[in-house]
Amino acid sequence: MKREWRIPVLVLAVMAINIAAACLAGYTVSATTSNALASPESFATISDPAKRSAAYFTELGKVLTNPRCTNCHPAGNRPRQGDMSRLHEPPVFRGPDGFGLETMRCSTCHQDANFEPGRVPGHPEWHLAPLEMAWEGKTVSEICAQIKDPKRNGNRSLQDLVKHIGTDTLVGWAWAPGFGRTPAPGTQQQAGALVAAWANSGAACP
Repeated sequence: MKREWRIPVLVLAVMAINIAAACLAGYTVSATTSNALASPESFATISDPAKRSAAYFTELGKVLTNPRCTNCHPAGNRPRQGDMSRLHEPPVFRGPDGFGLETMRCSTCHQDANFEPGRVPGHPEWHLAPLEMAWEGKTVSEICAQIKDPKRNGNRSLQDLVKHIGTDTLVGWAWAPGFGRTPAPGTQQQAGALVAAWANSGAACP
């Protein structure tokens, strides 16, 4: 009797795993679909140019305040990680150039691409944003004022920001963060379109 029951139990277990995987796959698709960013054209009904410009940035703020961005724009000298923005483990520190301390460089663990078996994110230029570009804990309005200030944005012009957000591959990692991490809202192309619309419409802040 024991042998007769083992096969059905195993089959049921496999079926349960398959059902769970299917449910998770469906959830992922649904989450991705509902996570899109609004296009600049969708704000055409806002007649006031300044309010429309501010609306572009408010929508972009969904990306800028997402953990995929704020984890690497921390307020202190330690990066954060994961969707919950917990302090980086093992403990690591910014270092003088943002690439870590001499004894523990970012590239020690973060290689040229995501290392999925170890769940370690990667990019050839993996590093922290400069401290003057910290966004952690700030409102969208505060980030807006900061991001267009050359003294606090890496000495970038508005058009530099368009290129940085819309095409930079390290920024682009936010939409392909690897196993166990939720991508930033929308796509890099959509974010680039929003920042371009914002910059070209006067760069008003919400």
